[in-house]
Amino acid sequence: MDTRIEKRLSVRRNTFIEATIVFDGGRGRTPCIIRNLSETGAKLEVVSGVAPIPRTFDLVVPKVRPQNCLVMWRTLKELGVQFQDPVIR
Repeated sequence: MDTRIEKRLSVRRNTFIEATIVFDGGRGRTPCIIRNLSETGAKLEVVSGVAPIPRTFDLVVPKVRPQNCLVMWRTLKELGVQFQDPVIR
């Protein structure tokens, strides 16, 4: 059972978008799946056991401007992020 309190500012839609988490000036890269998405944030799925992902990073989706993200919560395989810039479209 999920016991997290709902704090989202906008409704999210379920997605399956392949993306890349980019950090450390582009030296660190981790593939991920965007599992849900809103104007203000997203839930990302990563492979467990990958290198540690920092609190801030760029989310890169092909043919879309990179989105600067702030990690709001994390589990072994998921990250909840808040966008620091305007919306991913």
